[in-house]
Amino acid sequence: MKIAVTDNPELSRYEIHVDDVLAGIEDYRIGDGTITLIHTEVLQQFEGQAMAGHLVGAVLDDARSRGLRVRPRCRYVRSYLASHPEYGDLVDSD
Repeated sequence: MKIAVTDNPELSRYEIHVDDVLAGIEDYRIGDGTITLIHTEVLQQFEGQAMAGHLVGAVLDDARSRGLRVRPRCRYVRSYLASHPEYGDLVDSD
């Protein structure tokens, strides 16, 4: 099983693919040096396979590499950040 996370800026979302099949998305907005993470969704046939965690981790790693601050508006992202303190330095305090 091949898992890949890519940014799709035309649709303002990250996508996670499993063997070239779309498995989930993370909607976002970028501006003023921040990325606002709005909504995480995993397609039903991929639920229970840790896809959301894999997706959000990859998104946060990409934000770090791009020097972006993170505004977690999505409930899942906030939960993920609470259990992964290594990403705490990315969170925008505004």
